[in-house]
Amino acid sequence: MRSCRLLLLIAIVSVTAAVRFSAPVSAGDEWQPITPEELKMTSEPKAPGAPAIYLYRQVDRNDNTQATTEYNYLRIKILNEEGRKYANIEIPYVSQKVNISGIRARTIHPDGTIVPFDGKSFDKIVSNVRGKKIRVKTFSMPDVQVGSIIEYHFNYDFEDHYVYDSLWIVSADLFTKHAKFSLIPYARFPVRWMWPAGLPANTTPPAEGPDHIVRMTTQDVPGFEVEDFMPPENEVKFRVNFIYSSDLSIETNADKYWKQFGKKENGQVEGFIGKQREMQQAVSETTSPDDTPEEKLRKIYVRVQSLHNTSFEVGKTEQEQKREKSKPPSNVAELWKNGGGDGRSLTWLYLAMVRAAGFEAYPALVARRDEYFFVKERMNSHELNDNVVLVKVDGKDRYFDPGTPFTPFGLLPWSETGVVGLRLDKDGGTWIQTEVPDSNVSKIERIGSFKLAEEGSLEGKVTLKYSGLEGLYRRLEQRNQDDTARKTFLEEQLKDYVPAAIEAELTNKPDWTSSSAPLVAEFDVKIPGWVSGAGRRAILPVGVFSATEKHVFEHANRVYTVCFRFPFKTVDNVTVELPPDWKIGSLPQDQDRDAKAVEYITKAENKDGSLHLTRVLRSDLILVPQDKYPALRNFFQLVRSGDEQQVVLQQGAAAASN
Repeated sequence: MRSCRLLLLIAIVSVTAAVRFSAPVSAGDEWQPITPEELKMTSEPKAPGAPAIYLYRQVDRNDNTQATTEYNYLRIKILNEEGRKYANIEIPYVSQKVNISGIRARTIHPDGTIVPFDGKSFDKIVSNVRGKKIRVKTFSMPDVQVGSIIEYHFNYDFEDHYVYDSLWIVSADLFTKHAKFSLIPYARFPVRWMWPAGLPANTTPPAEGPDHIVRMTTQDVPGFEVEDFMPPENEVKFRVNFIYSSDLSIETNADKYWKQFGKKENGQVEGFIGKQREMQQAVSETTSPDDTPEEKLRKIYVRVQSLHNTSFEVGKTEQEQKREKSKPPSNVAELWKNGGGDGRSLTWLYLAMVRAAGFEAYPALVARRDEYFFVKERMNSHELNDNVVLVKVDGKDRYFDPGTPFTPFGLLPWSETGVVGLRLDKDGGTWIQTEVPDSNVSKIERIGSFKLAEEGSLEGKVTLKYSGLEGLYRRLEQRNQDDTARKTFLEEQLKDYVPAAIEAELTNKPDWTSSSAPLVAEFDVKIPGWVSGAGRRAILPVGVFSATEKHVFEHANRVYTVCFRFPFKTVDNVTVELPPDWKIGSLPQDQDRDAKAVEYITKAENKDGSLHLTRVLRSDLILVPQDKYPALRNFFQLVRSGDEQQVVLQQGAAAASN
């Protein structure tokens, strides 16, 4: 199962938002005054039990300069021992678009003693998705104690002429006592703002002053609650979106806005793909006249996906990019000649080639659901943040995205499934919704063949097979890793499935490059002490691969809608060969709970003296409303109960007498 939480860090950094503090004109190493009450504080009644709180946060962003800047300031009060972890600071940023400068930090003890930070900060990569390298600048605050105040300020310095829809993230991981936000908008584009998830109580809504600066203040903002399987955090956090328009005026009618946008985007796409002669030649080199329509679509897909995809390569340094001085292709003919391009352009190349092959096909822009849930009334074109190709086949709409590596033919990446999109045409386009694949498409198969040792260990072989979207996301995640890192990754995956300490060694070389074949990993495995008992009786738990569900939905209350990434199925087949003098005494009751959208099946069998365990867990769910959570929780409680059942084993005479 996969949570719809995504790496929130990506969403925050991609729109260049972070918690921030300062005045519109930054002032070197200046600090806000600290009150005696802040020094003496030992708790916050409005955040009982909190390990720490933000005493003050402020964001000041200036879009109206050649290089956009943000001056950020945070002040944190440490309230108990657990809160000392907040002394380890991480500042996220996108290395290709932004630098961090002017870091100043200090620790203030309750007696007013100040310990300045004079150490070094370090960079580390935390994610590299779609060519966007996410880094954090990290450092540790000095001499932090319970009761200390830590505060630091710094600048985000964006590349020249970088203006993007700004975002204030009002919610934070800790309770915020006071916060201020400001924005100097880019003067050449009109801007509007909205707060899709509402605003906290005690908030003065954003308003533009006579000086054309937009400001907002708030206080007593609750700490943001994180749940497993929650919607994208940026969708449910308090936030303020600023949306620039490239037109001279702001369109207030959503239908007109999207019609204008669709016409403009369609013109750009048609201009890029309008090389019919070159594309017909490319198709003739790729397909055969005797191919069926399905074979043609597949061959073109495989060929496009084999081209170099710059969106998913290891991020290059700014110096490397300048040395290369490579210009992106201006049309599909140049892209084909160059043998590659970015993921978006490759998807449009597929569109051009399938049209040249005689198919009715359309460009479509879709709203990925890993950062936001799209609402067209927001009139934010940046939320249509990915592209796919819609092909009419036998009267049915089919969707393709060869611009995302390792995506199997006929599937879309999970974030593009079940989402709203705009099919483009010269009239402005038509709204569509992509399909959600069936649970049978994306499976995890876990096959175990063990022997039970006399001391109670299971020893043998395990095979993991990841198909569909399960294989896609793992290949994407590990695409730039070496063999050692991939080996460790797969071994950790297996260890996560078993609710006990295990020894696992990868024994094969999985195919990390295919988009069609399952990702298959084989292991030598030992599970010490899996069987326990005394005398001539022993107990063997049936849930060999049940750890993933062991703590799912344990809490009785739920804050957010439950969000799964995609429908899935896990299928387990485990065989345990018993020692010669051991027999199966009793088997647990079979389980077969089919609740239509979810299903759980277990069966334990005695096959010629060996134990055979099968388990199936299926889910065709994507979103489960909060009021349906109790039923979902009850189902997974049944799963846990079934996984905790036991097989009774008996030895020698005891077995014979029964």
